[in-house]
Amino acid sequence: MTAPARTRTPIPVTVTPPGQWRQTMIMVKRSALHTRRMPEMLADVTIQPIMFVVLFAFVFGAAIPVPGGGNYREYLLPGIMGQTIAFTAFVVATGITADVDKGIVDRFRSLPISRSSYLFGRSIAAVLHSMIGIVVMALTGLAIGWRIHGTVPEAALGFMLLVLFGFALIWFGVLIGSKLRSVESVNGVMFTTIFPLTFLSNAFVPTAPMAPWLRTIAEWNPISSLVQALRVLWGNGPAAGPGAALPLQHPVLSTVLWSVALTFVFAPFALHAYYKRTSD
Repeated sequence: MTAPARTRTPIPVTVTPPGQWRQTMIMVKRSALHTRRMPEMLADVTIQPIMFVVLFAFVFGAAIPVPGGGNYREYLLPGIMGQTIAFTAFVVATGITADVDKGIVDRFRSLPISRSSYLFGRSIAAVLHSMIGIVVMALTGLAIGWRIHGTVPEAALGFMLLVLFGFALIWFGVLIGSKLRSVESVNGVMFTTIFPLTFLSNAFVPTAPMAPWLRTIAEWNPISSLVQALRVLWGNGPAAGPGAALPLQHPVLSTVLWSVALTFVFAPFALHAYYKRTSD
């Protein structure tokens, strides 16, 4: 006589998803692995910064006067670093649009993770991506004669302002990347906004010789405050003259205030657009 087969009751297994910070770091690691497998993605923060530094320092440098008769190469480096960190918004916008278009974000939504972890992970990865460009430019600048003449705390504060300003502009990138439907349209919008914003500033030329109305726009440009703060902290340029706008008179404080203001302006709209886009 055959004994009846025993049925085994399956033991329920509870899988606890990682915490918010762990989820975010996994997304940052994903971006890092993606970059490692496609190293050509680093061209914009390796080849391009070197090209800009050499082009402006040796081609345009002789024709651009520096306030106080200083070294244009030292005057230039904070400006190019400010431009590079502004393009953090570009990196975030194109990355979000590409991931949504390819259905990658939909795959993440099927997992027991927070939707914000992808957003924060993508943002941190974009800042790290831009900081690679900052390091490359600093090394290139050192090779052509750029130096930091301030103290170590002042030098550190300058790099911290770059990171802070980059995180503030991320929200603009999230907004554009969530609103537009293709990478091509994102490229068009970001080029027509970020490039004029960086060139209509004190990043590459002094603002004093500009027409009064143009000088006012340039000196109230948030990037001008950032660049002026870097020049003052690193000893790469003179302090703003008495005729300069208020943000250039107090550039460090102005950069912090601009970063906070940009975050408060763009973050609510960016989050709303992102959650609406990823809920469709």
